[in-house]
Amino acid sequence: MKSCYGCCGLYSYVGFWVTVLATWAIIMVITGNGYRIDIGGFLGDAHPYMWAVFGIAIAISFSVVGAAWGIWITGASILGAGVNAPRIKTKNLISIIFCEAVAIYGIIMAIVFANDFKVIYYGYTASNTAPINSYSGVFHPEDIFAGYSMLGAGLTVGISNLACGICVGIVGAGAACADAQDAGLFVKILIVEIFGSAIGLFGLIIGIIQVEKAKFGAVL
Repeated sequence: MKSCYGCCGLYSYVGFWVTVLATWAIIMVITGNGYRIDIGGFLGDAHPYMWAVFGIAIAISFSVVGAAWGIWITGASILGAGVNAPRIKTKNLISIIFCEAVAIYGIIMAIVFANDFKVIYYGYTASNTAPINSYSGVFHPEDIFAGYSMLGAGLTVGISNLACGICVGIVGAGAACADAQDAGLFVKILIVEIFGSAIGLFGLIIGIIQVEKAKFGAVL
């Protein structure tokens, strides 16, 4: 039976951390500290800045990984096919540009997120003082909403750009190989590549919408 080193590595990595968390939970229960395993309390008391910073990190890191992955795939094909058809090297660089744009999307969103950081004040009432919006937590609901919004937007942008980078890289590799055989196929495959690059733009737009109303310090 064939083995996939990528899948096996992923299973080993996930299994390691699941084992670590399970061991930690068992130790906490055995030592009488099981009550301290409070996921709801952690989600409610964790600083909103933490979720926002995680969103920024995910957006930029996943975008860069997607861009690097795409450049790796299409760059190797361009160099390989360019040995037999040197004419393809210049015009197929547009595939590299499309892959690099994925990383630029992540940088743009990271800057947008960072500009929304404001000082969080304690001890003030919420903007909406209706009884249904009363709270007894450490942070104001508006600030918690801003933190989770940035985390969600970071996931949206990061995962979209990761998929976009891989898609553009694979299509760009096919474009280089096809162009080396028949120059007339380049424009046709380029259209497919343009549609593939739009995936990252979709994630960018939705990410901006997600953080449109997410403002720290909005309680004042």
